[in-house]
Amino acid sequence: MPSPTAALLEPFTLDFFQRALVGGSLVAILCGVVGTWVVIRGMAFLGEALAHGMLPGVALSTLLGVPVLVGGALSAVAMSLGIGVLQRRGKLSYDTSIGMLFVAMLALGVVIISHSGSFATDATSILFGDILAIASTDLVFLAIAAGVGLFVAAAAHRPLVALALDARVAATLGLGPRSAQAALVGLVSLAVVASYQAVGSLLVVGLLLAPAVAAGHWTTRIPTRMALAAVLGVAAVLVGLLVSWFAATAAGASVAATAIGFACLSWMVHSTVTGLRSATARPAGPRSRTRLTAAR
Repeated sequence: MPSPTAALLEPFTLDFFQRALVGGSLVAILCGVVGTWVVIRGMAFLGEALAHGMLPGVALSTLLGVPVLVGGALSAVAMSLGIGVLQRRGKLSYDTSIGMLFVAMLALGVVIISHSGSFATDATSILFGDILAIASTDLVFLAIAAGVGLFVAAAAHRPLVALALDARVAATLGLGPRSAQAALVGLVSLAVVASYQAVGSLLVVGLLLAPAVAAGHWTTRIPTRMALAAVLGVAAVLVGLLVSWFAATAAGASVAATAIGFACLSWMVHSTVTGLRSATARPAGPRSRTRLTAAR
């Protein structure tokens, strides 16, 4: 009978588990950096919309035998451009434009999937991902996507900070708020497309938001928050994969649920620590001072 240590290390000896861990970690790093801006700017709805906006492209690519990441990327770009067109030409608000296209793209994706002979299987794979099926070629794409995302985030850091504070100030300082907004939407699209295979279009927002939310309880500096979010995201991938292995649960859903669990745990620990600090720093009341005097 194998020892507990040997049983725990067993999945790490399998090639598909190693690829899932490496690929998921690359996705987590990218999502940690991009997700920090998503949380700061309050763009969670955009992330959710882009995740579902990928659905038609992914479904069509599956039916045609084209790489799904290519179809997903094109679909996400079309979604982003459509939002801008509805804002300018249709004179709709930002959230209304997102909501309109969100439903339209989701419905179109389901219609395309329904023409497949294996609707349930295709829908499950698209919505919930298949992190254990990540191949070596996928790792190359994920490494490139993570590198590009980190480079753009670093290059656009100052304009993004100015945009988060005040778009008018950013424009006055010549930091290009429109370009910064476009870069941010591009980063969100990149993170969503890269995360698709790991957790699917339905759960991608969990990996995008939860680590950044968890990190936000412990630091206010943006670079530190990004780094901590990336670390927590990698930890969520590791723990989620182990839970999936030993509990025989869906891997992508386990990773997303673990990330959400980390966010909840971070909030509880932070609230407890804050409460203890407040209790310790609170000045003694009249009765307490009387007791202290009497004790002396």
